Amino acid sequence: MTPCEENSLVGTRQPVIAVTMGDPAGIGPELCLRVLREASLRAECVPVVFGDADLLRRVARSCDLPEPARVVTHAQWKADPHPRRPLVVDCAAIDTAVVRPGQIATACGRAAYAYIKASIRAALRGETAAVATAPIHKEALHLAGVPYPGHTEIFASLTGAERVCMMLASQEIIASFVTGHIGLVDVPASIAAERVLEVIQLTDDAMRRLRGVVPRIGVCGLNPHAGEHGLFGRQEEQRFIEPAISAARAQGIDVKGPLSPDAAFVPAQRRQVDAFVCMYHDQGHIPFKMLAFDSGVNITLGLPIIRTSVDHGTAFDIAWTGRASPNSLFQAVRWAARLATGSVVESSLR
Repeated sequence: MTPCEENSLVGTRQPVIAVTMGDPAGIGPELCLRVLREASLRAECVPVVFGDADLLRRVARSCDLPEPARVVTHAQWKADPHPRRPLVVDCAAIDTAVVRPGQIATACGRAAYAYIKASIRAALRGETAAVATAPIHKEALHLAGVPYPGHTEIFASLTGAERVCMMLASQEIIASFVTGHIGLVDVPASIAAERVLEVIQLTDDAMRRLRGVVPRIGVCGLNPHAGEHGLFGRQEEQRFIEPAISAARAQGIDVKGPLSPDAAFVPAQRRQVDAFVCMYHDQGHIPFKMLAFDSGVNITLGLPIIRTSVDHGTAFDIAWTGRASPNSLFQAVRWAARLATGSVVESSLR
């Protein structure tokens, strides 16, 4: 087949999904090796791992897994970014010999950031349909001088997105977040009516695309019992959350709240709500991981590209042992492919 004929078929192919390798010392490399060989994923997309080929070969030997079958340099990828089969784009970002599994290292943080940047650029150029990310270690990023606390902030900055939020999604529960990776002491000052409304809007738009229906959105209060009409907290519900809910209703969004956080996620409530808007990290992460730790994905809303991720960390305690479950990364790649193709993701709640 000539290059011209090859390029003429691009529009009819399965979507190419960039998969970042994550922190080299964590479980990301093992998960990526499994993604490359997963038949159920190849039925929906073409996974392309952005990482270090030598590191993946070392992890494959450690975990008794097959080494990557197809590897291209980053320059080769940019010259012909139209793969039909899974492959590795070798970013050559780290000396494999210096990596120790399960250990925080500056070099690992720097390499993880390099994989992310390469995958974002590929998506912005239209070479890939979406990006799915393996876990990074925030302390390693900090040691490497990366000025962002996590993936969400990196993607927002490097894509120029002005308003973004994190959404955790699964068939059992979906939650998006007004604030992200900040200390609990900083949460109240970070909540404003405009921000709450923004997250409600982003959630409504995402749910319409994910589920193909007008979603029912529940907004959690910040304080115990949603403040008890100002009894707890500093009237955050009355000052910020309730005005945002009213504004969203005026825009035709089906939203209710503020919900008492301690009862928002019980089964009866989840049957009445398609997605929750949470005020801070643990308010939504705890119930989500109780219900969908191995099947949930992290989606960044508001970006000009599609980005999904695992909903767990680097699991340094089992890195390079072959024991890490790949289910969350499989789901992240699968959701990325379905978002890229406009396929509706079914919910078990309706």
